[in-house]
Amino acid sequence: MKLKSLLPWRERTELEQHPFYGLQRDINRMFDDFWKDFDFPVTVRNGYHFKPDVDIVENDDAYVITAELPGLKPEDVHLTVTDGILNIKGEKKQEVEEKKENFYRMERSYGTFARVIPLPADTIVEDKIAATFKDGILTVTIPKVPEAQVEAKEIAIEAS
Repeated sequence: MKLKSLLPWRERTELEQHPFYGLQRDINRMFDDFWKDFDFPVTVRNGYHFKPDVDIVENDDAYVITAELPGLKPEDVHLTVTDGILNIKGEKKQEVEEKKENFYRMERSYGTFARVIPLPADTIVEDKIAATFKDGILTVTIPKVPEAQVEAKEIAIEAS
């Protein structure tokens, strides 16, 4: 039995048969390999990748940002806001230990993370930002500047 009959082979498409297809694929792969080292805002050590999921909701009086940070404690997270940019930074450490008879395994992984969230700087009240952390969920409430009440003024039109 031939190996080809065991593997799911498919015919090459017309595009894949084009003489420049291989060159394009190689260049794309080269750029992908180059840019993967610049995967901001995550810094990775020991092969552990962590980029927290973030939801941003705008309501009438505030922006509410929720970040999923499972396994972290409030002291592992650092929040700052500067010129309308919210920075969520921290370090995640994970240790897995398994002990059995004649068997011991200990694995550690850790890495820093950062999320940078731009906000409309002229519409937020930086002094009133509040954050809570419960069950691995960070919630940041950023109040908006109250909009000035504008009254419509009727303007008389004079005939000339």
